[in-house]
Amino acid sequence: MCQYSSRDGLPTDWHLVHLGCRAVGGAGLVMVEATAVSPEGRISPDDSGIWSDAHAEAFAPIVRFIREQGAVAGIQLAHAGRKASTDLPWQGGGPLGPDQRGWQPIAPSPLPYAPGHPVPRDAAVADLETIRSQFEAGALRARAAGFQVIEIHMAHGYLLHEFLSPLANHRKDEYSGSLQNRMRFPLGVSRSVRDVWPKDLPVFVRISATDWAEGGWDLEQSVELSRRLKDQGIDLIDCSSGGLVHHAVPPAGPGFQTPFAATIRREAGVATGTVGFITDPAQAEQIVATDLADAVFLARELLRDPYWPMRAARALQVDLPWPVQYLRAKR
Repeated sequence: MCQYSSRDGLPTDWHLVHLGCRAVGGAGLVMVEATAVSPEGRISPDDSGIWSDAHAEAFAPIVRFIREQGAVAGIQLAHAGRKASTDLPWQGGGPLGPDQRGWQPIAPSPLPYAPGHPVPRDAAVADLETIRSQFEAGALRARAAGFQVIEIHMAHGYLLHEFLSPLANHRKDEYSGSLQNRMRFPLGVSRSVRDVWPKDLPVFVRISATDWAEGGWDLEQSVELSRRLKDQGIDLIDCSSGGLVHHAVPPAGPGFQTPFAATIRREAGVATGTVGFITDPAQAEQIVATDLADAVFLARELLRDPYWPMRAARALQVDLPWPVQYLRAKR
């Protein structure tokens, strides 16, 4: 979950406490928020970044603390595309101009995200090679910082998702039109990341399984993308949805995205994770016990309760190890 609390992309004490608390609370994997591979790839000027060695060095002590608590440290590599250069959510989240610390976003096509948002600059082929290289460099820096899991962000209307969806990609070149063409750039990015990431460490890809909009990206296309990602050596597809167009209204409710994970798991033959309105330990256990997904990812629920894994373990009668500093409260 984006914290909008970085300085020039660098994590702060907030991130150490925020992420470290989830590791102390028993999470198996602690994933850093969408972390931009370039300054213009940030959602807001206060987003996390990993475009320089200084960023990797700033993350290293946070990663070390997470791992000392027995958790695995992961990081999302992201580029916001046309949804970049926006204000903080608690300040309205509107687009920011150059005189407000903003910049012109870049996208597959010059189509604004929503009314009132700026027209993005359409990416030239040379830009795509630069961005691919930035993802690759971000992966190398993440490894230098000690991260053990990479997740490539292809969801929620950000740059790689924009290439996938015909609603955002109106190009007239080899990166648009057919499904094969629309997948070309995202698959090039994932291949580059997988090639530089250690073979014995996993790479996840987060997708929006559907745009929830007519004529957009959908589950059938997501299955084919997932097959291709599996062929590249991607280890898990993190199945979310939506975010591409502002007017889409998902039928949100408990477990509403789990069928996407189940379908992709079955038809693409790749491990999946599911997200969205998963709040109860029994609900999470049912998902993995009945093979609807291989993993459950918690976001808002862990914002509400960083010790949810400890509570879940007690409810499911599992003896989860506690930090020795907290043992006096275990029973």
